[in-house]
Amino acid sequence: MTSSLTWRAAIVSIAIFVSFLLAWHLATRGTGPVTQMDAEYAKLMGATATQGKSAMPGPLDVAAKLWQHIQSPFYDKGPNDKGVGIQLAYSIARVAIGYFLAVMVAIPIGFLIGMSPLMSRALDPFIQVLKPISPLAWMPLALYTIKDSGLSAIFVIFICSVWPMLLNTAFGVSAVRKEWLNVARTLEVGPIRRAFTIILPAAAPTILTGMRISIGIAWLVIVAAEMLVGGTGIGYFVWNEWNNLSITNVITAILLIGLVGMVLDQLLARVAKLVTFPE
Repeated sequence: MTSSLTWRAAIVSIAIFVSFLLAWHLATRGTGPVTQMDAEYAKLMGATATQGKSAMPGPLDVAAKLWQHIQSPFYDKGPNDKGVGIQLAYSIARVAIGYFLAVMVAIPIGFLIGMSPLMSRALDPFIQVLKPISPLAWMPLALYTIKDSGLSAIFVIFICSVWPMLLNTAFGVSAVRKEWLNVARTLEVGPIRRAFTIILPAAAPTILTGMRISIGIAWLVIVAAEMLVGGTGIGYFVWNEWNNLSITNVITAILLIGLVGMVLDQLLARVAKLVTFPE
């Protein structure tokens, strides 16, 4: 039954994808007269606008550009001309550093909140005030104090990654069955050993859910952060290509951002599945 459902879902997905490509192709062929925007765009690109040609690239144009990037992803011809492989590597590195710093902070504090009603009540006002703040709102302060665009982007990733992990960890720890904890106290198991041998395994699925949410938010935020700070990264690449009016490169970068985000999410999803349903 599961195999049949998987095949049917795959067929439907392919049909939707093909329909989308066909609609995109037909929409960008163009049949009407040249608009003023098309003429200005063509002039800026050093070409002549002709009737029947849309300024928006079609799927074949994007596919050709994507193949061009794949053939040479790591070229470096100067500050504003680097391959998408280099741009993605910088973004992934920033996300990885900020994310793992958040793991080191959020999970211990989440354990503390989940295990101690006193600390939960004491820290709750600070969490409720800081959690709704947009991560990008911290960027000006980070740039002013750190004075480094790359480190500032890492700090923003750290901030946006902390809250889902912290709250999910606190919830998972506090939801551990009281019977298990009472047995551990009866056997005089210490707090540290109790945290690692009883609480952590029981709360692991919830903790990994928070980590999965955090990695998605972190990858989303790094694109916006790099648009603000410039330098190198896939977010800056998108903004720079927009300034160059290279819409094909913009769409190509958007596709790559989506694919990398999907890979990061699926990696944590597989880890969470192993923890939830051990073989």
